[in-house]
Amino acid sequence: MIIRKKEIENLSMAIRKLIDGQEIDIRCNQEGAWPILKNDIHILAGQNKEQIQFLQQERDILKHTLADISHQIKTPLTSMSIMLDLVEGAPSEKQVELLKNMRASLDQTQWLVEALLKIAKLESGSISFSKKEHPVESLVQTAILPLAIQLEIKEQTISYQLKEDLTIFCDARWTSEALGNIIKNASEHSPKDSQIVIVTGENPIAAWIKVQDCGDGLTNEQIAKLFRRFEASNSSAGYGIGLPLAKSIMKSQKGDIEVDGGGNGQGATFTLKFYKMVEND
Repeated sequence: MIIRKKEIENLSMAIRKLIDGQEIDIRCNQEGAWPILKNDIHILAGQNKEQIQFLQQERDILKHTLADISHQIKTPLTSMSIMLDLVEGAPSEKQVELLKNMRASLDQTQWLVEALLKIAKLESGSISFSKKEHPVESLVQTAILPLAIQLEIKEQTISYQLKEDLTIFCDARWTSEALGNIIKNASEHSPKDSQIVIVTGENPIAAWIKVQDCGDGLTNEQIAKLFRRFEASNSSAGYGIGLPLAKSIMKSQKGDIEVDGGGNGQGATFTLKFYKMVEND
């Protein structure tokens, strides 16, 4: 096969345009080594473009995450700076109180930064999930364990209606974190000495875990804001980040979270859904 010099020059020029990001189609529907080479170069250029777009997306996510972190930690850092100035001349009892408040602020700030970084990793697709079959009872108990003190302080109990022998195909650690954030939200929006209900079940399409609180329910407007960062928190100790993190975890596992606002004396219900059709993806 004879390849003319002009053809090589044209291909070289086309490659330079592709490198510069220009849209150009060099594919050829003829047979032979030369058309195959041009088609392979076209495929390689397309893959390179996708990689560049992916890296740009990662940079944008990181940029927004760092901006969120910077904005959100200003308030607790300012508060801790003021408390630190007050500690020096305060009586011993007051010093203990101030140091306790500073510790709480540090813990909240650490949780905020970690949660935002987790969301950034989830949104960029840089986390690999280890998905296996896990007993739903084990997932629920793991999720509740870190919330024991909060539930005890508010004198809240949990009522279980767990389907026997039900297993869920998921990453246990990440799913327990998502479920824990949902239960924590239910606790925060339920009154003292109340009961949170957890129900599990399945149908041919999905397995699910429902968490119902004893609050006043949610309006459609409130539901629309639930999974937006920094918008849904009504708690003085919250940042409005727990629910968006839970949503990101479920979406990354090709699951979802559905919300029934309740009302008229019934609390809101959050349902974590694990679709069976994607179990083996």
